[in-house]
Amino acid sequence: MTTGSRFVIAGGGLAAAKLAEALRANDFEGTVTLVSAEERLPYERPPLSKECLLGKKTPEDCTVDPAQWYRDHHIEVLLGTTVTALDRTTKTIALPDGTTLPYDKLALATGSRPRRLPIPGADAAGVYTLRTAEDSLALLEMFGTARRLVVIGAGWIGLEVTAAARAAGLEVTVLETLAVPLQTALGPQIGAVFADLHREHGVDLRLETKVAEITTADGRATGVRLADDTVIEADAVLVAVGARPNIDLAVDAGLATDEGVLVDESLATSDPDIVAVGDIADQQHPLLGRRIRVEHWANALNQPAVAAATMLDKPAVYDRLPYFFTDQYDLGMEYTGYVGANQDARVVVRGDLGKREFVAFWLDSGNRVVAGMNVNVWDVTDRIKELILSGEAVDPDRLADTGTPL
Repeated sequence: MTTGSRFVIAGGGLAAAKLAEALRANDFEGTVTLVSAEERLPYERPPLSKECLLGKKTPEDCTVDPAQWYRDHHIEVLLGTTVTALDRTTKTIALPDGTTLPYDKLALATGSRPRRLPIPGADAAGVYTLRTAEDSLALLEMFGTARRLVVIGAGWIGLEVTAAARAAGLEVTVLETLAVPLQTALGPQIGAVFADLHREHGVDLRLETKVAEITTADGRATGVRLADDTVIEADAVLVAVGARPNIDLAVDAGLATDEGVLVDESLATSDPDIVAVGDIADQQHPLLGRRIRVEHWANALNQPAVAAATMLDKPAVYDRLPYFFTDQYDLGMEYTGYVGANQDARVVVRGDLGKREFVAFWLDSGNRVVAGMNVNVWDVTDRIKELILSGEAVDPDRLADTGTPL
């Protein structure tokens, strides 16, 4: 790429910042413009539902690079600016003020947004979601005034906010449609560990429930009515029912999409001059032999180095295994690998579920490890990766035996 080349990054999260870093680290001397819908410089999101709600960090602490870094590296940053359209023929993006920005190479790092519930009261005051720093600050402020919180959804965000709310002294009721928390991600056996964890910390966890409406008075949430007409009174409601990838821009531009933007092993889209990273990237994974799209911090952190190389016409492949983590009360967890939604996998537990000190492994039909999760057991992630990457069958009994080295 020549000095006069123009690279544009559409998005303002961790992936966008790391992509800008990677381009300059690869000695790209052309122009780099980062277009962010948020008014803040790119920051990391995991602390928003953890340390920030516990008062241990502020959103400013989560900033990836300070403003001076962007100035020093000649990165133009357009904050509070949403890309409204993408024209692949003219190779331009449109901005809200009607202007266009040309590009030679474009990176889509548009992230995701919280899913909304199509029920009465969902837009009332006192109904919260969590995605941005402002969302986290609003929740933290609510912790200081509210007494009762209803959380709709027992996924990662819902449970992390619940743990923080309990630490702040709120009464919390969690509503979940499935039989256990995190059932889709972890299955019934491991999901039950999280059910016990939250109940032991005083959470009113109600499973296999359906929400009919968020009740209101004078335009403000007062609680939740269930399908059986049970009413749970509350001062605030958090809706944490998952996220939707922001792929409208790609869809309207005619890029190949499914549940995300389809990318190859190098993170290139169906247009060779456009890459996609982070939450929206539906990648053909070279090691897993299938398409995967995961909304995890590790992808936003690590994919940009590969995407930058691809933008610079250098060979690169993204082959890292999916990884994520959570912290809830005194439970710390890391998860490595991937189990498809319809994949029949057997769970083997090594350690003590009751004490919440264990490693869980997911095995396919050939007894090959496809994922592993360590709970309050540390320094085993590399061993888990080795077991997955070996592709070899294991003896489930030996795997479960803590006396047998991994």
